[in-house]
Parts: sequence; structure tokens; C-alpha cells
Amino acid sequence: MNMRTNANPLEEQRGDTGEIAVTLGVLSAIEANSAHSQRSLAGELGIALGLANAYLKRCVRKGWVKVQQVPANRYAYYLTPQGFSEKARLTGEYLAASLSFFRRAREQTEAVLQRASARQLNRLVLAGASELAEISILAMHDSACEIVAIVDAGRAGQRIAGIEILPAPLEASRFDAVLITDMTAPQATHDYWVERIGADHVLVVDLLRISHRRTDTDQGGA
Repeated sequence: MNMRTNANPLEEQRGDTGEIAVTLGVLSAIEANSAHSQRSLAGELGIALGLANAYLKRCVRKGWVKVQQVPANRYAYYLTPQGFSEKARLTGEYLAASLSFFRRAREQTEAVLQRASARQLNRLVLAGASELAEISILAMHDSACEIVAIVDAGRAGQRIAGIEILPAPLEASRFDAVLITDMTAPQATHDYWVERIGADHVLVVDLLRISHRRTDTDQGGA
């Protein structure tokens, strides 16, 4: 089950990448449509209105975006030459950071799967529909493990790599272990599954920075 009740330590760890992504999103949206309002910009980027306003003001202050008043007391936003240059720079930086994350996530996932297989934990549930779940599916191709299901109440009915996302946990008898792939609230999701099936059957990667109780045993990635 995907639990969304606490802060996301993975996003804290990737804070610089997140800032690059939002700034790049603002510049790209303005390039595509100068008539964006702050509210429509926030909606397109999927962020809070206040955050969109803060990033937009920062882009104006940096000289990347120019503001021009138009009829009906509205404003139009345009990229400056410096804005186009910054957008190109941020695109490269974001791609490099994303590739670095992908490599680390895949290496750690492969190591977790190898240790899980050595313990005969081959039938796995992925807890959380995310980028990490997609990476885990790719890593499965080189291991003896298989995915029994992906569980995430917030995305139930959707699919990742052809696998349907379920809204609720399966019966424990149908799988050997759970791999935490929730990137929104990984700690809460981890704690839920530990309580439900025991720490020995909950697998995590270091990227998630999960905190373990003293009674937890080594789970091959914690």
C-alpha cells in the first residue's frame, strides 16, 4: 500500500534536481505560451500557486523572464535572451542529474534483488507506483525475481510496463516480499509493510533513506 502521510526524504536528497526541474518547467511553459497566468502556470507544472509565484519572481529578478502589461490588467511573460540561454543550460543539467539518479537507483535495486533471490524471496510486490518502480521493473529482467503486483491506492487501475496497479495489498501468501518503491512517503509505506509482514520481508534501497527500528534485520539494501 502506498502511504502519503509524511515528508519525502528522497525529494530532499534530490532537492537541487527538483529546483532545476521547476525552474526549467517555468521557462519552458513561458516559451510555449506567453499568456500564462500564475495560476495556469502552477496548474501546468503541478505545483502550488505560491511556489509558482516565487519561481516566476526569481526568473524575473534573474533577468530570464520579462513581464509586460497587456489589456484588461493582465500580464504577459516572455523569455529574454538570457532566459533562452538559461533554459538550454538547465536542460543539460537536468538530464545529467536524471541519468545519475537512474544509474544509482538501478545499481542499488539490482543489489537488493540479488540478495533477495539468495534468500529465496523471488515473488515481489512493488509498494508505490513511481520512477523507482519503473527502474525496478527493468532491473527484474536480470534477476530471478518476478513482480506479483504493484500496489498504490492513488494510481489504482493504471499500468506501468503493462502491469496493472492495484488499490490494496494482496494476501501475504501470494508473495515473498515487498520492495518499497514509494517516492512520496517511503518511510510511512515501509513502516506499514513492516508491521503487516515483518521487517525480514520488506526490501529497500539506500536512496530512500529509510529509518529502521533496532529490531529490524538486514534487508539487503537498508
